[in-house]
Amino acid sequence: MSVKHYPAEVLATQPIGFWTGTADRAIVAYLRRTLAKEQLTLPQWWSLHQIAAFPGHWTWDTLAARLAPFACPGMEFGPVFAGLVVRGWADDRDGAVRLTAAGDAGFAKARARMEKAHARIRDGITEAEFVAAVDVLRRMVDNVGEDSDLL
Repeated sequence: MSVKHYPAEVLATQPIGFWTGTADRAIVAYLRRTLAKEQLTLPQWWSLHQIAAFPGHWTWDTLAARLAPFACPGMEFGPVFAGLVVRGWADDRDGAVRLTAAGDAGFAKARARMEKAHARIRDGITEAEFVAAVDVLRRMVDNVGEDSDLL
């Protein structure tokens, strides 16, 4: 599928809320489909990513607090974490959350899928275009009085 091109004066009249919402829904749905191939949910992916990046740093409570900005309002992380424990991918035997050997292997496999997914999302988009898009969106967030700091 090829993206249809429009003149700048037409694009300038487009409703940003519509396009940010449409992009969010499409990208999140694509990432969910990608993770489903590994029998993972997006919140489980966030969890694995943080546990792998900072082994032994988290308790379940501090991990839930770290992931809260990504979640829908009212989302409970207990079932998300329980799914990883039941699967044998994470534990907190010493009080700190860690990936198990199975979790390391599963995370590596999921990460490879996600890297391909992110490459597909950014296909045909230069690094400069991507950086500009993120910067513009951050400034819009700041303009409406919300937190535009990087995660």
